[in-house]
Amino acid sequence: MRLRVCIVWTMCTLASTGVLAKDSVTDSLVKLHVTQRSPDLVRPWTKANSVKTSGSGVIIDGHRILTNAHVVLHASQVFLQANQSTEKVTGKVLFIAPDLDLAIVTAEDESFFEGRKPLSLAKALPNIKDTVNVYGYPEGGDQLSITEGIISRIEYARLSYDGAALRIQVDAALNPGNSGGPAVVDGKIVGLVFSKISQADNIGYLIAAEEIARFLDDVADGTYDGKPAIRAAWFQTTENEALRDRLGLKRGDGGLMVRDLRVAEDDCPLRRWDVITHIGQHKIDQQGDVEVRDDLRLNFIYLVPQLAANGTVPLKILRDGETLDVNVDVTNSIDRLMPFLGNDYPRYFIHGPMLFTPMTQELATKMLGPLEMYMRYYGNSVPSRQYDRQDYPGEELVVLGYRLFPHETSKGYDSVSFALVEKINGTKVKNLAHLVELIRDAKGEYLTVTLCGRYELLVFHRQELFDVTEEILADEGIRNQFSDDLKEVWEGKKKDDKQE
Repeated sequence: MRLRVCIVWTMCTLASTGVLAKDSVTDSLVKLHVTQRSPDLVRPWTKANSVKTSGSGVIIDGHRILTNAHVVLHASQVFLQANQSTEKVTGKVLFIAPDLDLAIVTAEDESFFEGRKPLSLAKALPNIKDTVNVYGYPEGGDQLSITEGIISRIEYARLSYDGAALRIQVDAALNPGNSGGPAVVDGKIVGLVFSKISQADNIGYLIAAEEIARFLDDVADGTYDGKPAIRAAWFQTTENEALRDRLGLKRGDGGLMVRDLRVAEDDCPLRRWDVITHIGQHKIDQQGDVEVRDDLRLNFIYLVPQLAANGTVPLKILRDGETLDVNVDVTNSIDRLMPFLGNDYPRYFIHGPMLFTPMTQELATKMLGPLEMYMRYYGNSVPSRQYDRQDYPGEELVVLGYRLFPHETSKGYDSVSFALVEKINGTKVKNLAHLVELIRDAKGEYLTVTLCGRYELLVFHRQELFDVTEEILADEGIRNQFSDDLKEVWEGKKKDDKQE
């Protein structure tokens, strides 16, 4: 009898202290089973072989599941498995932001969410040394994994795809598969797991809750626009004493120097040698940081989305000893000459033995390792322009593919691996759609392709290219001559001919 009383008392005591209480977070966890078909950058008319991966997600309000972009990037199929369930239901990607590594998924059958309470986002940043629990489905097992650690660092850092975000470092065990899982303090999401340091033990990173909240606000209208940022100038710190003397800065003065402009002077109130001393009312120090709270300093660009209004952000600058207030434009994206593909697939056009495609960051990164010396030898400007911005809206660098397709029409021409196309029949190419128009509307007996640098001229019988294209496509096993976006461009002439 005494033993029974003792057991009952012990169980009640444990329950009252929460030791046996059910973790209310676990019902909000989801495992994602994903089939990914990445782009084939060399053969843009097809996709790479499918790869099966898994990741973690968490249910939030509105029958939505929050996860990482890289978990569902180029997903051809997504299945959702709720915690403690063996059933897998079909999922659908609603929004994806590769630059923030965030995505929203939902279940096609909304009954999936019944009885599963969404988790809320924390309203405030956690404190350093706060204890955090990280939930997810790492490799090595099928069951939910919960690890405990501490918040060890908070910083504003560059991510992939030109992104920058508030990043929280946690000292907790994280492994592949944890991506997309929530980190929780006091029952609220303080961040979403997105990466770890492979060379270090138990160090991982979270996308902070306030970045998630801004992403959710952004997509509320059905479109992801991206975060506003200052992209008009390059900046550098003012720590060096000689530089500070040159700028007229006194001891204790802070600020960032404008090293150079990335736009025309007429389009920007900043000038070289300006020192940005404040963003809004926040003082910028010598390293470009601002005080966010007593124990936390972050890079000043952290405040841009918060202070931007009507497409500008207020700055205070020091110019030749005079203090000025200026409003500098902010934009949601960089007009890169070679953009990132992100979740898209390459665009392409095939005509005769030639494959044309726009140069992207992914393609440049893939080819510059093995081919850079070869390209530089031929005077190809692609390697030196990888990080350039567009000179005019819509500008693209269009290159030939890895090779000319083998056919008698290409006999005798040297290798043209990713040669930059400069002109079609003497007209400068602006972008891929323009190249298609030039080929479509070309007249005369010949089609001449001029490549930048020291490549050979490619001369073809114009009509013969039309005649052999289908033959080449069939021989190479290529279904479509062009990507879907070019269908109307290529068929434009045919429509005009019918009208005539």
